[in-house]
Amino acid sequence: MKLTPVMEKYVLHWGEMGTRWGVNRTVAQIHALLFLSSSPLNAEDITETLGVARSNVSTSIKELQSWKLVKTVHLLGDRRDHFETMKDPWELFYTIMEGRKQRELDPTMSILRECVLDSENDKETPVEVKQRIRDVLEFMENLDTWHNQIKGLSKSTLLKLIKLGAKVQGFLGSK
Repeated sequence: MKLTPVMEKYVLHWGEMGTRWGVNRTVAQIHALLFLSSSPLNAEDITETLGVARSNVSTSIKELQSWKLVKTVHLLGDRRDHFETMKDPWELFYTIMEGRKQRELDPTMSILRECVLDSENDKETPVEVKQRIRDVLEFMENLDTWHNQIKGLSKSTLLKLIKLGAKVQGFLGSK
């Protein structure tokens, strides 16, 4: 695949952003390349286009598949695996958010619930520390509830909500 200067800039920046999000640079660059590609790419195409090791491509593809961001497709007459990602930014956003919730938010809430239960009979932990833990749990449970409500909204409703932005404050009657 031949990258134009604009495509190269996009792929390189996505890789840089990936490192800031805690994702390996090559993983993010492969995702960006697949996002921009008009057709599925095989591992050799990705290796050649990005100039990275074939083993790195294989490892990165497996990681992207585990996050449900890349799927394998087969092309008639070609025995190699080809890979593609979603092209809809909304679908990507929802997939990433759901994955992060499962990997980060859910386990944290489980541990916080255990801490709250354990603290009920714990006489050593200061009362204010117990309250801080309960406050964090309540905050995260509210985030979880909000996440579940938001993911149930249609794209058009969510877009209206996003565009509404800070104006929602006027509807709530608070400053």
